[in-house]
Amino acid sequence: MTGAGHGTRSAEVLAALAGVIDPEIRRPITELGMIGGVTVDEAGKATVALKLTIVGCPAADTIERDVREAAASVDGINSVLVEVTVMTKDERAALTETLRGGRARTLQFGPDSLTRVYAITSGKGGVGKSTIAANLAVALAERGLSVGIVDADVFGFSIPGILGLEGAKPTQVDQMILPPIGHGVKVISIGMFVDGNAAVSWRGPILHRTIQQFLSDVFFGDLDVLLLDLPPGTGDIALSLGQLLPQAEVIVVTTPQPAAAEVAERSGLVARQMGQKVIGVIENMSGALQDDGSLLEIFGSGGGAEVAARLSRGQDEPVPVLASIPISLQTRISGDAGTPIVLSSPSDPAALALSTVADGLVSRRRGLAGRKLGVSVR
Repeated sequence: MTGAGHGTRSAEVLAALAGVIDPEIRRPITELGMIGGVTVDEAGKATVALKLTIVGCPAADTIERDVREAAASVDGINSVLVEVTVMTKDERAALTETLRGGRARTLQFGPDSLTRVYAITSGKGGVGKSTIAANLAVALAERGLSVGIVDADVFGFSIPGILGLEGAKPTQVDQMILPPIGHGVKVISIGMFVDGNAAVSWRGPILHRTIQQFLSDVFFGDLDVLLLDLPPGTGDIALSLGQLLPQAEVIVVTTPQPAAAEVAERSGLVARQMGQKVIGVIENMSGALQDDGSLLEIFGSGGGAEVAARLSRGQDEPVPVLASIPISLQTRISGDAGTPIVLSSPSDPAALALSTVADGLVSRRRGLAGRKLGVSVR
């Protein structure tokens, strides 16, 4: 084999490596500066210099295996040696600049962003808000969208467990945080930064900085949809997100119980005061389906419709009830198992109701009014 032939083989191997995707960043490793070089000798042995982003990279084994398989798939390659090293500080800085597109650290999903931002809120805890947020995120990802979720419920974080990410930790590259991925959804939660079931006891300024950091330093990439799982009530985090993401569209979750509905209305009113738009109400635990087809209304009825009617006052467009989700034992079982019901039991009545909401969100168009498009007129 001539020297020119070796060069051709090396180029073919490099081209094959372009198909290897970093499982955390979701970009080809050749674009991320993770390939230091490729050589092929006369015996058809390919040597690939692989640069991991950090020491102890959680995806190291997966990336090395994929590199080995990609190189071995090239005709004429008889063996593959992967030499693994770690990026230098300067190389990591270059990587983060590449991922940010040369932009400084800034809010990723501000008013100029084309990412649809949905804030899932409730007036009180225990209404299933986090379960709904997690299921909607997964359902949207199943429909081919790029989806992220911020677990902004700092004191009562539960999203990692519902999405099967219990114990998962983000990877930090330079000053950029790479979120774990569960069921196709990029997830960040304060629960990923505390030990075990440790309690979080923070005041307003720290809470604001935490949420701001989630929206600035966590690399979500180009998202179609970002969901925010807000804490119940109308406290500091709801106010912070109203300031940081005034364009977010709000979905209010309630149960049918009149007392819960009255409290739920307040969360929607606060969102509106912050400039956000309430686009719908989800009534959860609307009843338990019986074997004879009847509905046992354990928590009463009419709460969702009442909240929607009250929140419709003062808006140009009426606020609809997006879905009434029945009580389902499988919802609880699936959430505890880390596989949301829209995946584990898609034909369950609760899953069907959630899927209907997801279909509605997919069909919503992203408004461009008042947003910068990144083009100029000469």
